[in-house]
This record gives sequence, C-alpha cells and structure tokens, in this order.
Amino acid sequence: MRERVQTWNAEGFLASPENGGNGGLGFTAVPLCNTAAEQGGSSGEVLTRGDIAEEYKWRLEDMYGSLEQWEQEAQAVREFTAQLSDLQGHLGDSADTLLQTFRLQDEIGQRVAKLYAFAKMRRDEDNTHSTYQALTDKAMVLAVQVDSARSFFVPELLGLPEQVLQQYLNENEGLSLYRFAVEELLRQKPHVLSAPEEQLLAEFGEVANAPSQIFTMFNDADLRFPKIRNEDGQQVELTHGRYIQFMESRNREVRKSAFDAMYQTYGKNRNTLAAIHGASVKKDVFYAKARRYPSAREAALSEDNVPVTVYDNLIDTVHDALPALHKYLALRKRVLGLDSLHVYDLYTPMVAEVDWKIPYAQAVDTVIAALHPMGSEYQQIAQEGLHSGWVDVYETQGKTSGAYSWGAYGVHPYMLLNYHESLDNMFTLAHELGHSMHTHYSQEAQPYVYSSYTIFVAEVASTCNEALLTDHLLKNTDDAKMKAYLLNHQLETLRGTLYRQTLFAEFEKWTHAYVEEGGALTPEWLCATYYDLNHTYYGAQCVVDKDVELEWARIPHFYSPFYVYKYATGISASTALAEKILHGGAAAVEAYTRFLKGGGSDYPIQLLRGAGVDMESPEPVRAALSTFSQRVDQLAALLES
Repeated sequence: MRERVQTWNAEGFLASPENGGNGGLGFTAVPLCNTAAEQGGSSGEVLTRGDIAEEYKWRLEDMYGSLEQWEQEAQAVREFTAQLSDLQGHLGDSADTLLQTFRLQDEIGQRVAKLYAFAKMRRDEDNTHSTYQALTDKAMVLAVQVDSARSFFVPELLGLPEQVLQQYLNENEGLSLYRFAVEELLRQKPHVLSAPEEQLLAEFGEVANAPSQIFTMFNDADLRFPKIRNEDGQQVELTHGRYIQFMESRNREVRKSAFDAMYQTYGKNRNTLAAIHGASVKKDVFYAKARRYPSAREAALSEDNVPVTVYDNLIDTVHDALPALHKYLALRKRVLGLDSLHVYDLYTPMVAEVDWKIPYAQAVDTVIAALHPMGSEYQQIAQEGLHSGWVDVYETQGKTSGAYSWGAYGVHPYMLLNYHESLDNMFTLAHELGHSMHTHYSQEAQPYVYSSYTIFVAEVASTCNEALLTDHLLKNTDDAKMKAYLLNHQLETLRGTLYRQTLFAEFEKWTHAYVEEGGALTPEWLCATYYDLNHTYYGAQCVVDKDVELEWARIPHFYSPFYVYKYATGISASTALAEKILHGGAAAVEAYTRFLKGGGSDYPIQLLRGAGVDMESPEPVRAALSTFSQRVDQLAALLES
C-alpha cells in the first residue's frame, strides 16, 4: 500500500507482510526451506533462535535498543496524536494550519509505522513468544487509535473548495511538497466518507484485521505437521520451510509423502480455514461497499490507480499462452521418465545429475557479482547491507515462514529469510535484496510522504534482480547440464510467478465476485473452484491430484486482497527492464535507477512508463510468456539432443 494511502486511508494504513501493505517492501509467494547445515545441525529437528550465530540475525536494535525505548516512543506517538485531534475543524483556517497538519501526520505516521514494524518483526522471529505477541497487539491498537484520530483529515480537506486548496498550495512553499498527495485525494474524493463515518471505519480496523491475524497465528504458531521419511529414510518433521525442499526431492515417494502430509493436515482443518478465509473476503467486500466502489477488485486496484483492464488482460493473455505451459509439462514428464505427471512432480529439478549446494556466504558473493550490470554503487550498497544486520537468515522454531523485505522510514531495510543451501534460496536472496535496494533508493531520494512505493512496482525490482542473476549464471558456465539446470530454474520462476500467481489472481476474482453475488464460501465451494482452476491450467498434461483442491487454505497472500496479480505483472515488466539493463548500457541503468528512486511520487503505471514499459498494454505479459516458450524449446534441445 502506498505511503500516501497509508497516511489517509482509514481502513488500512498499516504496512506489513501479513496484510499486504509493505511500506514499499514485499515478500515471496512460496514458503521456502532451509537446513541447519551451516549451523551444524543435522538431526532433522528445527533449531531454536539461540542456536543461530549473531551474524546470521537481523539487527532490530537499529530501530529500538530496548523495549523501554519502544514504550517511550509509543507514548510520544500518543502525545502527537492528541495534538492532531486539536487541529480538527481548523484545516481551512490558513495554509499554515494545513501545512502543520500534513507535517504532524507525517511525523505520527513515520513513528507508528516504525513501532509496528519492530513489534511485528520481533514476533516473526518466534510467533510463540508471548511478549512479542502482546507488543504486536499493542502496536496494532495504537495504530488504530492514530487512524481514528486522523480520520477527520480527508473528509475535512476534501470539504474545502478546490480553489481554496489550490490557493494554499500556490501561496505556501512548504505545501508544494504535498501537491501530488492532494491531487491523489481529489481523485479518490467519490470514495471518501463523512468525518464520523471515516472515524467509524478507522476504529473498525483492528477487527477487520482479525482474519489475517488469526490465520497467521494458526498457520505459523499452532499448526503442526507429521514426520515423514526423507531420502535417507530418516523420520523428519514436515514444516512450512521444509515443504519445498521435500517437493524438490528426486525421490518421488518423498515428494508424495510431503504432499499428502501437507494437505491432509490442512484438510483436517478445512472448516476453520474456510471460515477464516470467508471472513477475510467479506471484509474486503464490506470496505468496497462502504466506499462506494462497484467491487472489491476495483477498490483494491484503485489504490494504485491501475485500470481493471490490466488485471483482465493478464488473465486473458495467460490463458492464451496455456499451450506453452502444457508444452513445458509434457517435456517435464518425458525428461523425468514418468507415465503420468502429478502435482507433486512439478518442483523437482529436471536435471537430476546436478547437485548444487550453495552455502549462504557463497550465495551472497554470487548475487553481488551478478549485480555488476547495475554499476559499482548499487553493488557496494548491497554488499554492505548484507553484512550490516539487514538479514535474518535461518529457519528456527516458531519463525514466520517464507521470506520478505520490510522496515521503516529512517532505518535501513530488513530481510527475513529461511535459507537452505539451494539455488532457489539463492534466487530468493536476490529477490528480497531487490526489494531492499528499491527501499534504500526510494527512502534516500524521497521525503517520507512519497518514500513508499506500491507493491505493483515492488515486484519489478525483486524479479529484475533474479533475471540478472540468471544471466550471470548462464554466462559463467559452459557445462550443458548446468545450463539446462539454470534454464529449468528460470522456467520454474516464470511458471510460478506468471502462471501460478495468475491462477491465484483468478481464484481471488471468483471468490470475491461470488460473495458479492450473495454466495457463501463453504469448504466445498472453495475446494471445487480451486480444483477446477488447477484443472484448466494443468489438466492437459498433468494429473490434478484431488488434494490440491486444499491449496487455497495455505496461501497467506489471499489475506491481502488482489495482491498476487502484481507478481505476474511485475515479472513481466522486469523481464523487459532486465533486457534493457543488460543491453542498453549506462542510459538504461540510469533510467532504471530513476525508477527505483521514484518511490510513491507518481502512479506506478507512470513510473514504469518512465523506465520504458507500458503495463496498460498486454505486450509486456505476452513478451514474458513468449520468453517462457522459447526457454522451453532451448531446454528441450539441451535435454533431448
């Protein structure tokens, strides 16, 4: 969610990985995996945080040195909030009063976002830790109180005659900074309610976030999976972090066991998960109706000023390119020597002879080298960040699964990983580093009000880094098997980001439309709908195992409405931009760096146009899908020649 929307939007200014806002940061779509190899663990048990060396932990002390400092800052926010309430009813008094209110909101917004980020990231270290559960709750309560106190601002400002607003902007030099913010508010004017209604929505924010909070606690703190046998025949506990590791196993029985154990566990909780999911969708529909949008989808896209046609073009273009996906699945089935391809066969590398273990230190060096086309400044900042407390590296008991990049204005960005010595996890490092570098440049170049970029453009920076890493690795090997392995990985990235995320996006479109039409999201409806979509995408070449109907129940992104389509549009844009960086020289790098520095100073469609990509056209998506098809042919030539 854009910082300017955070500042003014009553129902969702909080920016965190769990609710889809990110203060200009993002996180990966698929839970990742790691082993304890670099930390000396080998028993198959998940390590505790105390087992991890300090150099592999992020340095949250750079935000607050102690809980006492956090409490002092929270009290300061309460005092600033009281000052803000005193300004209610006075925005039209003078240009100076309006400027004072803008600046006070910036001060409060910056501080409360930092308070929440610290509390939530501490909780993410160990979701079972009651101290940080309570701290996160306190931060949420404080944030809702702040939203309630400032809920008067938008309706009161928009109640001023536009000629008065323009006069204030012209006569007060300090207010010129907020011109774009005011223009954005005027664009959203039809969806802004009265001051009492805005306050009511703001106070409802904590309740509205309940489905996401409940899912997070259930999924990351309470849910336990059974043990399965690994490749060595050892009984090993299945976790979110280990799931993809097992799905990548060359042992088909291990893959099937992990798949069955994962979805049977979710299946036992399908009624609870359907209720949580349904409540989240109802919340989205409620806010859309309250703000007079035709649909929840249009409400979500309106935040970025992205036309709904971009969403529909994505789905239509991907559907047109399903034959390329089916061509890839057919190749996978032939290469793996399978009579039938199942869902649990989709992640194992097709090039079985390559066994590439990548320790974290090696991954860091490789990623930095791959960023050479971005120039020495970019490389140096990235290198220093990765060795200066930006990253929390390893999976530990209770730690939030997956990966993300996050933080707060005025402090360096942070990255949560669950690193395993795999190529996929090295790409995740490159991905999250792209987000963090985007944040670094944006915060360096922009004032607080425009420092946060939208998630629509966030996934451009992350996947552009992945494209540069792929190019680097391909150029630095002459081994045909290694090239095939890398092509396989790139294809999986495109399949997972373009095809898979578009499938997710189509599911979101259907679930919200169904509720808007008066339907109930029962477990049966959710499972049947999700299964049918998987059959459409994969059924031509793959046995769509029945248990995949439960996959919707484990996707945290569904609690951030209409978020996932941005992964697909983002990788489409980044594919084009990476080509420009690799072949366009200094001018292309300069244009891309301007884009990174743009933050939220313009709408995402315009920022990307400035970098040379038009996302209102289906062409970038079509070109990325064409690249996918070409890579399938290249891989087939290597593997079947």
